[in-house]
Amino acid sequence: MANEDLYLRPNVQVDPLFDSWYAWSHLIPPATAARNITERHLPIMESYVKAPHVHAAAVKNPQLLGGPFIDYDNARVADIKILIQRTERQNADLINLSRSLSTLDDLLRSQANGFSLQPLYSQVPSALQGYVELVYDANNSPSFRPIEALLYRSSYYKRLAQTLSLRLLHDDDRPFVLSTPRLVSDDSLELLCPFDDQRVDWLFATKRVPQSWASILEALNPPEAKHDLLRSFFTEIAPKPYERYTGSGVRWRYFGHACILVETSEVSILFDPVLSYSYESTLPRYTYEDLPETIDFVVITHNHQDHILFETLLQIRHKVGQFVVPRSAGSGLVDPSLKLMLQAIGCQNVVELGHMEALGFANGCITGLPFFGEHADLDIQTKLGYLVRLGSRSLLFLADSCNVEPKLYERIHDNIGDVDALFLGMECDGAPLTWIYGPLVMQKMDRAMDRSRRLAGSNYEQGIDIVERFRCKNAYVYAMGQEPWLNYVMSIKYSSLSRPIVDSDKLIATCCARGISAERLYGEKEILLLD
Repeated sequence: MANEDLYLRPNVQVDPLFDSWYAWSHLIPPATAARNITERHLPIMESYVKAPHVHAAAVKNPQLLGGPFIDYDNARVADIKILIQRTERQNADLINLSRSLSTLDDLLRSQANGFSLQPLYSQVPSALQGYVELVYDANNSPSFRPIEALLYRSSYYKRLAQTLSLRLLHDDDRPFVLSTPRLVSDDSLELLCPFDDQRVDWLFATKRVPQSWASILEALNPPEAKHDLLRSFFTEIAPKPYERYTGSGVRWRYFGHACILVETSEVSILFDPVLSYSYESTLPRYTYEDLPETIDFVVITHNHQDHILFETLLQIRHKVGQFVVPRSAGSGLVDPSLKLMLQAIGCQNVVELGHMEALGFANGCITGLPFFGEHADLDIQTKLGYLVRLGSRSLLFLADSCNVEPKLYERIHDNIGDVDALFLGMECDGAPLTWIYGPLVMQKMDRAMDRSRRLAGSNYEQGIDIVERFRCKNAYVYAMGQEPWLNYVMSIKYSSLSRPIVDSDKLIATCCARGISAERLYGEKEILLLD
């Protein structure tokens, strides 16, 4: 048994964790992690301890999906109390960092009045001194800019708080990531393995490259009591071989939400990878097993948890040539650098693109395009749409870009011309600003103001304007968060009367009436664009 060839099973769920919370992109940069601990994690846990029955009822209410409620029954109160105590003890410096950010914000509001900011540096809280620059915008509004590269190299970056939790997954039901910590259970194994550890790549390579049981035990070093559980995560059955696309033209496959794999006989490009595992289901889907042995480019459109998912990135990192991300301006707390973030977790092959910049390769290129909307009017620059040219074919990926300024797309069309296929998100209701960015907003927002600033994509009028402007032959609505395996990061359930469904139905009908092939993507889809 010790020398038999074993493969990691295709339904082993891997939760990347930060201090027992699901590690999404605001839990990697030290400043945003600190704010999420004090303004999200601790308040949610304290609320649960006080009224677990309220949380148990709320998670069963469809109208409260995605709310600040822990998805455990009353039996886990003692465990949550222990987690609160551990959080306060082990993250005391991050808690102080968060409070220092609030103090700094108060300082700037009260004393930065348009005159030189130099005298204020001596009043910056000691936890932040040397880690922030004080700035004005052109209208003398004060703010501060974290020096992220230094924060990643400080004690505030909690590399050793990163772990991996493994368990077998049999269906799509998983607790929502922003509000439920991942507690230890009998059916899960937690590996004390930071995300940049080479063992991460080694582990996920075993999906295709078998290892002996002896080498698995040596590499992962689980507690002896968990040996049998770990063994259940592996199988002697080899995975089905991947059949690389070798035809002419372009093949693209829809993996769900905003995840599209584009292939030619020469190159493979994967957009916003968020994948399902392989298990029995009535809904057909592509999974990790349907990815190429090597992926030339993984392309990220923007920094939301349904578009940059470390659970997926860590599992495919070992087979990726380059990660392509929007360039960061290093402008503030709400807009951390994706490049620094990915490098911190072990992705060293990261390329940044700016507006209208192109990354070339054989018979094609990827061009970054301006991206408006979907970020609640915050000054966030780390976001891009992408034009992909492959031979004579052109595909336009606009993800959640909201057409708030039609002139933008007029200018873009002047530069890139018509396209063969358009991929456009139409989640036109969107959550309010504070759903994601609440912990990073220092001053309490008026409820009406918060609800007016949405994380929303294009509606019908905005979407059809884009279709008309680029004279596309094919229009696809995607990034709607409707696949059931996305519930744990999206918590969205639409009905036929929901505005995003009504508006996207109308856009599809209009396109079809005009002779444009159109549909709303769901589950899986494969299209060939032949030369």
